[in-house]
Amino acid sequence: MFSRSRIELKSEEQLRHMAAAGAILNEALDATLAAAAPGVSTAELNDVFAEIITARGAKPNFLNYHGFPGYICASVNDEVVHGIPGERVLGAGDVIKIDGGCIIEGWHSDSARTLILGSSQDGTADPEDERLSRITEAAMWRGIAAFATAKSVGEIGEAIEDYVSAQPGKKLGILEDYVGHGIGSEMHMPPDVFNYATGMKGAKIRPGMALAIEPMLTRGGIETKVLDDDWTVVTTDGSRASQWEHSVARHEEGIWVLTAADGGAAVLAPLGVTPVPLP
Repeated sequence: MFSRSRIELKSEEQLRHMAAAGAILNEALDATLAAAAPGVSTAELNDVFAEIITARGAKPNFLNYHGFPGYICASVNDEVVHGIPGERVLGAGDVIKIDGGCIIEGWHSDSARTLILGSSQDGTADPEDERLSRITEAAMWRGIAAFATAKSVGEIGEAIEDYVSAQPGKKLGILEDYVGHGIGSEMHMPPDVFNYATGMKGAKIRPGMALAIEPMLTRGGIETKVLDDDWTVVTTDGSRASQWEHSVARHEEGIWVLTAADGGAAVLAPLGVTPVPLP
């Protein structure tokens, strides 16, 4: 854990740079997920993402980060996070997680989405995989909504866990070893943003904070291991996983989802939250 004194508070101008990076990232993720289909390799998806952020004048923040060899993390099925894009070819029914980021004027963006390659309606996808992704995404938005009014970071994890625990059907596992984080002049910064209740308040939320809120859920247990490539994280029981993530800023007037085209307005409205554009 990091001390509160080391949490970076951004100026309005710095948050606007982050929003610019977030807009490019949103476009790149849209295109990358649109290209994902059976028969496509994860290396090809990496190329789609790289082409867009390069064309828009952004810099990658995943490539060469502690030696990571891709522009994106492409994690399939039981791979939770940090999958290296490569020769793996996607198939019908796969659960693909794309996590990416970019930099504008030295300021970072970070976002992730899950895509199911198929549909349970025509038998090409498992309805339990669809449920997993749906609940993970909804849990992320509950965490974002909590950020709008929370006094401390710990309330975000409480909101995420409360939502997941309240869902009917088979219990889903909330990963504890991998969590959200602060973001700004670096991709990973204090504070840690847990996806579950820790019993601690955590850092006080103040204007100028930006957080990457990213729940990761599994259809089974929460134990994971890292493969021999020293990056790819998989569930030890082989259960499939989902990851959803947005970078979100809290400023003087409210919150703004930096990596969503509308600042998160459409999804947050039913939750009683109205995002406020950056000044």
